[in-house]
Amino acid sequence: MSDTDLPDAMADVLDAYRRALTLERSVSAHTVKAYVSDVRSLLEHLRRMSGESVAELDLAVLRSWLAKSRTMGAARSTLARRAASARSFTAYAAAQGLLEADPGPQLASPSAHRALPEVLSQQQAAGLVGSVDGDDPLALRDRAMLELLYAGGIRVSELVGLDLDGLDDARGLLRVLGKGDKERSVPIGVPARRALEAYLRSGRPDLVGPRTGSAVFLGVRGGRIDQREVRRVVHRAAGAVEGAPDVGPHGLRHSAATHLLEGGADLRSVQELLGHASLATTQIYTHVSVERLRAAFDQAHPRA
Repeated sequence: MSDTDLPDAMADVLDAYRRALTLERSVSAHTVKAYVSDVRSLLEHLRRMSGESVAELDLAVLRSWLAKSRTMGAARSTLARRAASARSFTAYAAAQGLLEADPGPQLASPSAHRALPEVLSQQQAAGLVGSVDGDDPLALRDRAMLELLYAGGIRVSELVGLDLDGLDDARGLLRVLGKGDKERSVPIGVPARRALEAYLRSGRPDLVGPRTGSAVFLGVRGGRIDQREVRRVVHRAAGAVEGAPDVGPHGLRHSAATHLLEGGADLRSVQELLGHASLATTQIYTHVSVERLRAAFDQAHPRA
């Protein structure tokens, strides 16, 4: 990213902010890139308003920047993220003494519209997980990955990052590292445990290579499997199920959460299982279940 069209002082601040974000272990590379891009846009807007330094950032500039983004057709989710980026930056700038006061807390932003996720029916999920057949190493691996993604509702990053010492076969638990480097234990059922055991016994040994280390799931070259390959496996399996939506790993996670709630699990337990920091994030699945109930009613009831 080039900062040559910003004044040197602004470019230096932006670069320092980028380094500060990068050093925070809980901030992903994707988030760093998005926040820095947003702040760069904000500083360019300040320049267009004849501002010469970060010290001139105030609430009026922030609101003007968001208003311009809105007129350019930015989605509500984008506006919400940009407001969060601005608040993060003004907090940083105030802490560094670059601003006399932090205007960020006064900046309101539209709540991001959260679309209901596409989920599989329980029959479709069973068909997807069972679509991989065979006893060759890759088939055993793919079947185990599908089982774990659905059984535990884990993220694809958590599956890829799974290590051998994170498997507790005696208790049927996985120890995964989630967002913000938060560790949690996730239970899995008998089918997933059997698929994992078969892979570890008859699949993984044939994939082991010099770069294997402690990774559970391996690629064809013996290193830790790539998230893109996991996504290809899930999309291919979904395509084998007639009538199923084209879901990826996150679709299996959505489906697992929805099926747990439909089966009577309480919201707090599902929150813990999924590793959500906020219960509000988990509550979307109650809306999914209501929508599915509505669709079933409309389709089946004679007076719908």
